[in-house]
Amino acid sequence: MFRARQKSVGSTVRFVALCIFALALLAPAPVLAKDKKKDKSEAPNPAKLVLEKLDYSKIVWPNPPAITRIKFLTQITGEKSQKEQGPKKTGWMDRMAGVATGENSSTRPRFQLLSPYGVGVDSKGRIYVADAKVGAVFIFDADSKETEMIKNGVHAHFKLITGLAVDDADQVFVSDSTGRHVVVFDPQHRSVASISEGISSPAGLAVDNENRFLYVCDTDLDQVLVYDADPPYRLLRKIGTAGKDHTLTEPGQFSRPTNAAVDADGNLYVSDTFNDRVEIFDADGNFIRTFGKAGDGPGYFARPKGIAIDSDGHVWIADTVQDRVQVFTPEGRLLIYIGSHGGLPGQFSTLSGLAFDKKNNRVIASEQWPGRVQVFRYVTDAEASEEKKKRDAEGQKKSTGAQPAKPAEAPKSQAAGKQ
Repeated sequence: MFRARQKSVGSTVRFVALCIFALALLAPAPVLAKDKKKDKSEAPNPAKLVLEKLDYSKIVWPNPPAITRIKFLTQITGEKSQKEQGPKKTGWMDRMAGVATGENSSTRPRFQLLSPYGVGVDSKGRIYVADAKVGAVFIFDADSKETEMIKNGVHAHFKLITGLAVDDADQVFVSDSTGRHVVVFDPQHRSVASISEGISSPAGLAVDNENRFLYVCDTDLDQVLVYDADPPYRLLRKIGTAGKDHTLTEPGQFSRPTNAAVDADGNLYVSDTFNDRVEIFDADGNFIRTFGKAGDGPGYFARPKGIAIDSDGHVWIADTVQDRVQVFTPEGRLLIYIGSHGGLPGQFSTLSGLAFDKKNNRVIASEQWPGRVQVFRYVTDAEASEEKKKRDAEGQKKSTGAQPAKPAEAPKSQAAGKQ
C-alpha cells in the first residue's frame, strides 16, 4: 500500500529548487564578443536553459530509498506561436506591407491549451482534454504524436465546455455549462445526441460502465443527475436537494458538486466542492459515507475538484486552491500527496481535472492557468510489492554473501607431517 510521506514530498520540491539554483550558478550562458551587439530580446533565457537540463525521469514520489509509487512522465502545453518564439526582424518595407511577424498557416501553432478542465482517456490510451477558452476537445496520441480536435462549429456547437468522460466503448460525453446540456459523440467523434432534461449548469461527468449510468454534476442545482449512458439517455434519478442556494451541509447533500468518479464496485465518489469534502454513494444513489474537511494541512481540502479512482481503488483528489493531488483509501485515510504552487513538473497552477488511464496506469491532471496537462505513472500495489520482495532478496543476499573467514593455519609440526 501507499505510505503517507509528507516530509518526503517536501524534500522533493526543495531538491528540485536546489537543482535549479545550482544549475543557474554552475552553467551560465557564455558571452561571445560578437554577441554583445545583439538585442536583449535575443538573449538566452536562463530559466529555459535550466529547465532543459532537468532530468524529468528522476521526479518520483516518495523520495528514494522508499519504493516509488508515482512517476512524472510528461506534460502537454501546446505549441508556441511565432510571437511567443520571439520577434522576427523585418524591414520597413515589409512592415508597410503588413508583414510584421511572418506568422502564417505554416508557422501558426497547431494547437494551444488555454483553459483545460475536463480530461479523459479512451480504450487506445489517447488523452482527451476539454478546453473552455479554445472551445474544443483535444485528442492527444502519445504513440503517434498526432493531435486531433473535436471543433466548435465543425463537429458540434459549444458555448462553454467543462466536463468530459469517455466510456469503455469510446463514446465521448462533453458538458456545456452555458449551453445547459451534455453533447454525446460516437467513437468517430460525430455528434449523435444532446442530453438536456433537468440540467441547469453541468460540470464534471462520470460513467459507470457496468451499470451503464452517466453521472452529471450540476453546480447550480447542487445535485448529481443520473442518466442512462445509452440511447435514449433518459434521466433516471437525482441525488441531492436543489433550491437551497448552496447552503446544505448534511451528509448526502451538496454545495456546488463539481466532479465525480466511479469505482470497480459501482460506487459513486463526488467532489462536494464548497463543503470541502468527498461524498460516496452506492449504485442506487444511497449515501454511504463522507470524508474530508476544510483546511490546509495534509488530508484537508480547499475546494476539491477533479477526482479519479485508480486500479487499486485509491481515490485521487485535485485541490484547486492548494494546487496538490492527495491520494486516499476509499475510507478516507491519506496515503500520499504531491504538488505545490508552481510551473515545474509535479507542481500545479489552478489544478482542476483528473482522470485515470486503466490501460497504462497513468493519471492525467489538467491546470487552467497557464494551460497545461501533466501525465503521471501510477505504480500499482502489485508492482510495489514485487519491488519490495526484490529489494528484500537483494538485502538478504548481501547480508549472507560475505566471504567466509580463512581457517586458522595448522601448526608447523602438523603441516610437516602432511608433506
